[in-house]
Amino acid sequence: MLVAARPDVRSIIHHTSVEGLDLVPANIDLSAAEVQLVGEVAREQALARVLRPVLDEYDAIIVDCQPSLGLLTVNALTAAHGVMIPLETEFFALRGVALLVETVDRVRDRINPRLQIDGILATMVDPRTLHSREVLERLCEAFGDKLFDTQIRRTVKFPDASVASEPITSYAPSHPGAEAYRRLAREVIARGNVA
Repeated sequence: MLVAARPDVRSIIHHTSVEGLDLVPANIDLSAAEVQLVGEVAREQALARVLRPVLDEYDAIIVDCQPSLGLLTVNALTAAHGVMIPLETEFFALRGVALLVETVDRVRDRINPRLQIDGILATMVDPRTLHSREVLERLCEAFGDKLFDTQIRRTVKFPDASVASEPITSYAPSHPGAEAYRRLAREVIARGNVA
C-alpha cells in the first residue's frame, strides 16, 4: 500500500476476535517498500496518505515500528501525533533511544510539527539485577515525567502468547504481564494521549 498508485487500506484491514481491534499486517514486501520509497515524491508521507481515509473510524491507530531509523520509521513519525518508545532496560538500548529522540526532533522540525514523545516505556525489566535498576535510574534522570510509571517485567508468558497468536490479556488474563499492559493503557489514557 505504501507504494501503490491508489492505496486502499480498507482492503487489507483484518478484523480480530478482540472487539474494537483491527490489524493491518505487514509482510515480507514491506522490506522492499523502503527501497522503492526512496525514489517516490513525498516519500516521508506515504503512510499518512494510506491511513488518511480511515483516521476518523478509529479512536487510536498504533503503528508498531522495527527498531531502526530508516524511511519506514520516518513515515510512521510523519503520520503520528505521538511516540511511545519501548526501551529494554539495557545500557545499549539507552544509546539507541538517544538517536531516536534526535530523529523525532528532526521530523518535528522539518515535517510534522505536532509530533511529540508521549512516553518512554521500560520493558524487559528485571528488578533483581543491579544492571536493570541502574538503567531505570538513568531513564528517570534523562526523561523524568516522560517515563511511564508502568514497567513491563521480563516473563516467558510474552513469547508464549506470541506463539499462540493472542494478546497477553486474553492468553493469560490474570498474569502480572497482562495486568501491566492494562495499567499502561490506563496510564496512557490518563495522560490524555488517546481520545
